Amino acid sequence: MSFDALDSYVGLGRSGLKVSPFCLGAMNFGEDGGFGTGVEESEKILQAYLDRGGNFVDTANFYTNGHSEAILGDFLAARPGLCDRLVLATKFYGNLHLGDPNGGGASRKAILGQVEDSLRRLRTDYIDLYWLHNHDRSTPVEETLRTLDDLVTAGRIRYVGFSDTPAWFTAKAHTMALLRDWTPITALQMEYSLLERTIEGELIPLAQDAGMGVLPWSPLKSGYLSGKYTRTRSTPADTRRSAVLGAPTPAQFKVIDALAEVAEQAGATSAATALSWVRSRPGVTSTLIGPRTLSHLEANLAALDLRLTPAQTAALDDASAPTLNFPHDLNQQVGTMLKYAGATVDGVPSAVYPPLLESAARY
Repeated sequence: MSFDALDSYVGLGRSGLKVSPFCLGAMNFGEDGGFGTGVEESEKILQAYLDRGGNFVDTANFYTNGHSEAILGDFLAARPGLCDRLVLATKFYGNLHLGDPNGGGASRKAILGQVEDSLRRLRTDYIDLYWLHNHDRSTPVEETLRTLDDLVTAGRIRYVGFSDTPAWFTAKAHTMALLRDWTPITALQMEYSLLERTIEGELIPLAQDAGMGVLPWSPLKSGYLSGKYTRTRSTPADTRRSAVLGAPTPAQFKVIDALAEVAEQAGATSAATALSWVRSRPGVTSTLIGPRTLSHLEANLAALDLRLTPAQTAALDDASAPTLNFPHDLNQQVGTMLKYAGATVDGVPSAVYPPLLESAARY
């Protein structure tokens, strides 16, 4: 019996939108990018996800050159009414129009063009969650936000999300939206895994403070945490993507080794263990999985049955502890001085520097 299931729906941030704990990422739907999944296998994956109770599907306008959206659109069009029962998300920013400087990005003209193209490929008249895919440095943020708010008012999109944007920019945009009574940012989609934890420095605290849901992408770090890589076998059977990514570094193998050990203790696969760790992290709402085969989907969903013990979680935390850079690390160090006043750091009583004790004893 599962501890959770895909129909154990959770709220997306402070919104009323309910989504599955695993979001089906459709980045691999279609083969236009040189690797990916054909139409038949993509539809099998999608149907299996839906049969398990999943309701949250995510893609982007440029995934497999638009083929991903088209596969989803054809699938949904053949099943009238299904689209209304799902939470359908896609992204804008990528430019699919060679030579057109306004074909992508986050300007008003670009957004309005991209949303119409996505709606056409998805064969629907609205998108539930529309993500800004990257930070567009050339466009004022108020232009982007006002355009998105207009699309919400027009009923073309329902909610707004940001993906892969800096914390300072995200905070600025969200504050501006609130002050101007525009549609706020409901969720953040960021890379997050045992091998990529830097969003713990600023982006996750921002999301928690602002009430945004967090959707980690690449929770298996492009397969590095899937169990395919070991020190004795650094290249998995599927070499199309590994030829681009290369083998894990010695530092990454330290985490991979710790993951394998915990997985063995838990009687689970490395993939399920890594996914279980991610979905239990503070602030995480739903975790993106991007299977290329039906067997990949089933292997990922095995994480629904897994709960790591505190000791197992601590072992993974220690092995993958990130360096979060200034000022986060400095604040953690300075925080130890607060113990004298009975304070805590992140809820944990902190140690006191000996010099501080000696100084305090003189007064």
